[in-house]
Amino acid sequence: MRRLIFISLLFTSTLYAQAQPQLPTQMLAIGAYQITAEVANTPEQRERGLMHRFTLPAGQGMLFVFPQPHLLGFWMKNTPAPLSIAFIDSDGVILNIDDMTPNDDKTIHRSRGNALYALEVRQGWFQEQGIKPGDKVGNLPSAAKN
Repeated sequence: MRRLIFISLLFTSTLYAQAQPQLPTQMLAIGAYQITAEVANTPEQRERGLMHRFTLPAGQGMLFVFPQPHLLGFWMKNTPAPLSIAFIDSDGVILNIDDMTPNDDKTIHRSRGNALYALEVRQGWFQEQGIKPGDKVGNLPSAAKN
């Protein structure tokens, strides 16, 4: 019985993750590296983010775009994939990078200054590429209109 419940939950969560609409993507450049990022630029897209996704391939991520720069805060509610987040200012400069624990709905990861963007990637990707605060992200879209 327990196995049947587990399989049912796994099947349901897999269907739910697959049902997420694919967002438009943008190729971003950070130094010599490129990343394909889904662009979340509406309140609904930003609220949903990467919830219910179990994996995120290397070289892919989600870029959250806001209408104006401000102090940002992110958490990992309903997000089972381990992620790293970079907070980026309006000039494309990375302010800070944090690693985030899956499904942690208590810890708030905050920007260390006014940010217009947040980029979530597979945990460790920034470190593996040697990307750090102060590095510049190129090919960012314009601020969100809402």
